[in-house]
Amino acid sequence: MRRFTERFALTATAVGALTAAIAIAPAATADETEQTRVETYAEYSMLQERSAGQYWSGDQVAGQWAWDPQSADESHISWGDPSAWPPSYGEEFVHDGDWLMLEGWHDNGTFYRLDLTAEQIGDADCENMRDLPIDGGGQHYVQWEIPDEAYCLKAWGVIVEESSGIEIDYSHTQIWSPPAPCSNDYHSNRTCIKQWESWWDNNGSPGEPIERKLDRDQYIAKGIGMAFAIEQYFPIRWSADLRYHWNW
Repeated sequence: MRRFTERFALTATAVGALTAAIAIAPAATADETEQTRVETYAEYSMLQERSAGQYWSGDQVAGQWAWDPQSADESHISWGDPSAWPPSYGEEFVHDGDWLMLEGWHDNGTFYRLDLTAEQIGDADCENMRDLPIDGGGQHYVQWEIPDEAYCLKAWGVIVEESSGIEIDYSHTQIWSPPAPCSNDYHSNRTCIKQWESWWDNNGSPGEPIERKLDRDQYIAKGIGMAFAIEQYFPIRWSADLRYHWNW
């Protein structure tokens, strides 16, 4: 009985000390809670809302985009000329765990499906690359939760034109940068993530080596969406800024 009483006394003392420690520990402030919460690509791209935007180059409209969510995990985005809306072109994205996957796109009355042969992820300099699993679920387009450091993605595969079965070889390199302050000609004091991408394919010459078709930066603004700013480097120098954005 004495041993039980001594043990109980020790346990009670330990519980008392723990309770006191909890009582004096400072509660997390709202700012600290916000800092520890991980932001997602959805908060920047607005893909889970029926959102849209129109971007301008100089004093004229250059294009328009609109997200059309299909379910909690799937959303389609259309890109095109607002004077001829809706366009025939639209991309399909699916949220799968840690990733947003690009399944392919609709254009010219058919679907172009991505069939991957290899994918890699590495650091901001596209070094220290390691393989990503190929599971037939499209291309690993962007990490769902936004990391603190920039990272590089490389993908190789074929684009299958489902109406004809024609296969187009392609490669896609991206560098995603973490959130940073951004502004454009129409909006200031925003926060953006940046996507640099380089696209190569042999469209029009099946079986031939792939050639570079596009190099550009795209800034995606939190709470606004896509094409906040575009700086294209190849095949021609060109830039545009998002002017209008809305929900529909």
